Amino acid sequence: MKEKTTFTNKLGFVLASVGSAVGMGNIWMFPYRLGTYGGAAFLLPYIFFVILFGAVGLSGEFALGRLTGTGPIGAYEYAMKTKGKRGGSVLGAIPLLGSLGIAIGYAIIVGWALRFLVGAITGDMFRTESSEYFSQITGAFGSIAWHMIVICIAAIALTAGVITGIEKVSKFMMPAFYILFIILAVRVAFLPGAAEGYRYILIPRWEYLLQPETWIMAMGQAFFSLSITGSGMIIYGSYLDKKENIVHSAGMTALLDTCASMLAGFAIIPAVFAFGMDPASGPPLMFITIPKIFGLMPMGELFGAFFFLSVLFAGVTSLINLFEVCSEAIQSRAKVKRIPSIILIAAVVFAVGVFLEYEPYMGKWMDMITIYVVPIGAVLGAIMIYWVLGKEKIGAELNLGRKKPLGNGFFWIAKYFYVLLAGAVVILSIIYGGIG
Repeated sequence: MKEKTTFTNKLGFVLASVGSAVGMGNIWMFPYRLGTYGGAAFLLPYIFFVILFGAVGLSGEFALGRLTGTGPIGAYEYAMKTKGKRGGSVLGAIPLLGSLGIAIGYAIIVGWALRFLVGAITGDMFRTESSEYFSQITGAFGSIAWHMIVICIAAIALTAGVITGIEKVSKFMMPAFYILFIILAVRVAFLPGAAEGYRYILIPRWEYLLQPETWIMAMGQAFFSLSITGSGMIIYGSYLDKKENIVHSAGMTALLDTCASMLAGFAIIPAVFAFGMDPASGPPLMFITIPKIFGLMPMGELFGAFFFLSVLFAGVTSLINLFEVCSEAIQSRAKVKRIPSIILIAAVVFAVGVFLEYEPYMGKWMDMITIYVVPIGAVLGAIMIYWVLGKEKIGAELNLGRKKPLGNGFFWIAKYFYVLLAGAVVILSIIYGGIG
């Protein structure tokens, strides 16, 4: 029994959507890929894919949610019924399981961020070598309390509903995220040696554009950074007022998500170079390399706290979206009230996740979900939107709130180019062991 309510305005909707999109990939994956695949040259394919996926993919998921007023199970069921077919609810369960799977792993990672935040404030993080500190937290059953606190924060925010919960939390946490990262980026700019980091990410190495991997990784980064999963953005779209321009809202979401990635790059990579660290250290960058940098930096405790507070905000807002899409399915399909459904999801996320707190287990879990389940859910969503519903039904929804209707070119690109690329994401994710 889903709430019949909407976000109070476009700003609330966009910030909630940005909160869902901005996550760990923006903070550690984007800076690493920007430097690894040609610096500023990488931005050309990346921005191309962001524009394409934002305008077509994100808009489509928002439109499907608003059209059907429900999450992926109900939305896919509706789409299939328009063709006189059954089985839509079964297909819709795939992206839903993807969201649940990500929530299970994400809650663990955000719990680590909370523990590092407290460690930065108390100084514990700087009194222990960062790799040892990380291994203490990421051992088997090594983060139970922090893991549980994060799940409770997300669940409590959701119990307040869409407007007083999701919207208000996003309106506070997302501006705070940008402010904190701007402060960090400004501070890092004054570090001796930071200029080398700027050269690493800003000087284009054009030869990388001739390498297929550059385009593949740019596509994967853009696709997953925008949280196009066939589920989460559909549920937020179901709470969007009919008078709002969906394409414009999707564009604003894509823009702010890209700004978050760029801010992370300007805060992290120059600091890495300033202290002679490895910019290609991958996932350990956030929990091992960055704490070492703050340990060497004047006022490192303060700026370390700023960093992990911003990571916490990004993680919690993403987790809220993942919980909401799962909770909505229980409410609408099992006719369970909102608060019990949220408690049930929180309990499942913790009960499964507590056995995955050992970092190698969590890594394998997230690989399985993000390489296989989520991409398949995303391509199913693209097919439902642009092939099953098609221009007539989804186009009418996309044109609501617009002064000028979308042209035929938009739907041709969506149906033939975007859906093909979404399918390519599935195949390439398997071949490369993950591209998002």
